[in-house]
Amino acid sequence: MPYSFLVETYATERIKVLSVWSEFRDEDMTVRPHPTDTRGRSVREQMVHQCVSEDLWFRNMLGIDVQAPPLPQQEMRIEFLRRYAEDSGKRLAALEQKNDAWWEEEASFFDVRRSRAWIMTRRLCHTSHHRGQQMAMLRMLGHSLHSNYGPTADTGGLMQNHAPTIYSYPDLQALVDGEASGGRKIPLTGSGGKPVTERP
Repeated sequence: MPYSFLVETYATERIKVLSVWSEFRDEDMTVRPHPTDTRGRSVREQMVHQCVSEDLWFRNMLGIDVQAPPLPQQEMRIEFLRRYAEDSGKRLAALEQKNDAWWEEEASFFDVRRSRAWIMTRRLCHTSHHRGQQMAMLRMLGHSLHSNYGPTADTGGLMQNHAPTIYSYPDLQALVDGEASGGRKIPLTGSGGKPVTERP
């Protein structure tokens, strides 16, 4: 199926979102990139935006409604994890049922018409953009980072130095369960003294 890669990508992207959220701590939720500049979303506002924005895109542009409120009743870190895990899982199940004709049909994308495959690609890029902002915030907070796409400075440094990829949890259910019980992430190795950037 030509468009199965979009479904497969969404399946991994939802886990990547939750993996980054799991790296924050409860006390980080009100932190902004700059403490006095409200133009930069706080950690909590980033989670709100992901949940609300994805709900709107899927309902209004892709016609997929999970029949659930996009936000948790209590806007706490673990509740955002649970809410997004459940809702994105329902979206994934709906996407898995779509045929090629559905992906090729045009739908409204704000004030223009685009194919659903095009809209989904833009959605994936939008999510990745915000996740990158959150990973930068994790570094600003001095937190370690597990892998999201590949090695990080905390999993061994650079790919060319054969640094390993170390995800925080083996799967999504382990992530939600682990964070609900206080955190059971896979231990990080550190750089082992190897360079962590191409220009150390």
